[in-house]
Amino acid sequence: MADQETTGSNTQKDPDEWVTGDEPMTGAQASYLNTLGQEAGEKVPEDLTKAEASKKIDALQEKTGRGVPDEE
Repeated sequence: MADQETTGSNTQKDPDEWVTGDEPMTGAQASYLNTLGQEAGEKVPEDLTKAEASKKIDALQEKTGRGVPDEE
């Protein structure tokens, strides 16, 4: 199996370029989006694709301050 450091990971790739980006979001994405949505006071659609969910996660992380590294 290839090392992610040498191949890169999907989290570093634009979700619009994901091969499986048009598939339904994963259970993990749905769960995390539910948590982020509650914290942000937003209702999250249940029918997002993997790519859409990734973008929504990024937006909600920015809004809530979750998953954003401290600025140095």
